[in-house]
Amino acid sequence: MAGRREKYGQSIRGYRIAGAIAIGVLLGCVFAFLYPSGFFSPQTRPLSKSNLQVDSSNCESTEKVNMMKSENRRLSEKNAELQKQVRELNQKLQVAEQGNGRAQEQQLVVSSQPQKAGPFGTVKSLRTNPPVLPDESVNPRLAKLLSEIAVNKEVIVALANSNVKSMLEVWFNSIKKVGIPNYLVVALDDTIVDFCKENDVPVYKRDPDENVDFIGKSGGNHAVSGLKFRILREFLQLGYGVLLSDVDIVYLQNPFDHLYRDSDVESMSDGHNNMTAYGYNDVFDEPSMGWARYAHTMRIWVYNSGFFYIRPTIPSIELLDRVADRLTKQPNSWDQAVFNEELAFPSHPGYIGLYASRRTMDIYQFMNSKVLFKTVRKDANLKKLKPVIVHVNYHPDKFPRMKAVVEYYVNGKQDALDAFPDGSV
Repeated sequence: MAGRREKYGQSIRGYRIAGAIAIGVLLGCVFAFLYPSGFFSPQTRPLSKSNLQVDSSNCESTEKVNMMKSENRRLSEKNAELQKQVRELNQKLQVAEQGNGRAQEQQLVVSSQPQKAGPFGTVKSLRTNPPVLPDESVNPRLAKLLSEIAVNKEVIVALANSNVKSMLEVWFNSIKKVGIPNYLVVALDDTIVDFCKENDVPVYKRDPDENVDFIGKSGGNHAVSGLKFRILREFLQLGYGVLLSDVDIVYLQNPFDHLYRDSDVESMSDGHNNMTAYGYNDVFDEPSMGWARYAHTMRIWVYNSGFFYIRPTIPSIELLDRVADRLTKQPNSWDQAVFNEELAFPSHPGYIGLYASRRTMDIYQFMNSKVLFKTVRKDANLKKLKPVIVHVNYHPDKFPRMKAVVEYYVNGKQDALDAFPDGSV
């Protein structure tokens, strides 16, 4: 009996489990039919008005920012133009003030700083003018370039166009041979820019200027030479001492090791001996004057405007301005003649002279080609000297003579200079 009851109870429990499973499956099918996406599916909400306003606000903000940036650029350009005009007006004002009553200004300086004179033979006047305060706003691009290549705020500068390309190559190769790092070519056309870059030569091309560019690209030696007085002004305003160099020059030593730097202008001479280079008393004879027939004059051969060191001082800048102004007003003038006249002529009625100090370079260190070919190559002792530079300024066959100078002084070819005449053929 007991066995039959246990078997009966187990069968009832099995039916109950099977029924529960069947009911669960049935309910699952019903819910799956009624809620195909499930009880907790996310519901998509429509965009609210606030969202649309945010997107619209973002678009408007972007447009305003762009407009503000554009306006800022326009104002910056306008400000730069106004600053340039202010600088130009200030420069004109300074020139006007310096030219108006210069003698009175000099007297004021002297009288405002009275000094007692020392014992006999000990009194020395001021020889070296103070440098200008550098103004990088004049030309930020040039200022950056000079800061990278100049040594002790000094640099060799040469102007060049395509007409002097062959001489320019001899020029910068001689500089590289000596190991001079601080030099710069001011290119007057794009051909020279590319040529310098190909040869790893520091080069600078000015911003476009119709008057300068026309002469720079097509002008001959004298026309291009006259441009330097206008171009050098920015170098001095930036506070740099400049050794201005023509390209018909061969460098054999570093010229910066042989400068005195005690004058506004330190220039090589066209003189060919001590008298002509450094000055002499030239007596003019006029027999008709009888007892007063002899008139004494002081003479000195001109400075060469193709090689001079100029310090960044007010008198130096005034010199550049004077020469550039005269060359503009007198287009047939020779820049070297004007350069020397402005340095030499004293003040007199109707004219205020330039108060600039000057020094003549040693003619055997800074040698012109007349000294070399007429004197040095024929003198056994002078031939032993090694000049700092040789400037082929006296001869039109510049390129072959430059190469001969390199052969003689650099490569040691003793007869390299012999084939050339003293003068030009």
